[in-house]
Amino acid sequence: MDMLKIERAIISVTDKTGVVELARFLFGHGVEIVSTGGTQKALEEGGVPVVPVSSVTGFPEILGGRVKTLHPAIHGGILANKDDPLHMQTLLERQIRPFDLVCVNLYDFSGAVERKLSLPQAVEEIDIGGPCMLRAAAKNFHSVLVLPSPEWYAPAMDELRARDMHAGLELRQLMACRAFDATSRYDSLIASYLRP
Repeated sequence: MDMLKIERAIISVTDKTGVVELARFLFGHGVEIVSTGGTQKALEEGGVPVVPVSSVTGFPEILGGRVKTLHPAIHGGILANKDDPLHMQTLLERQIRPFDLVCVNLYDFSGAVERKLSLPQAVEEIDIGGPCMLRAAAKNFHSVLVLPSPEWYAPAMDELRARDMHAGLELRQLMACRAFDATSRYDSLIASYLRP
């Protein structure tokens, strides 16, 4: 599809720069916002109504927050090809609602390295759910807009404002590229740190 209407977003970020402004913009244009943990708290404190991820999954965060978004109700909603009737039928049958926008940035692993944390402490700073959501949204850029960094919030809002809350394919493909750049750099940093 060339133009994607943004109606539902999931937002889960470590770097909170600009995220309240983005969420206010989205909510002000009728977008439902699903969020997790610290991001949910920041958005609610900023006056933005949020649906907790646990309400979508029907399952609480477990293992000290290691498992929050790794659930079919999240990834099915991100990975469904909206142009594929079978995908959309599956979502309907499974009562999964699709996402149109995924705004995620990753745990600050480089900061953990700079702080010279112990190996077990540093390992806890390795993000799992974030890269999964970024990669899923980037893979499915024909049906999802992914925002992997605060630097892209303003350009995305400009486009959505100008296009009646629709994101064009060119922007979605560019953001997919940036998301894969982000996960690639992240994995390279972790690999370098863990290398014996």
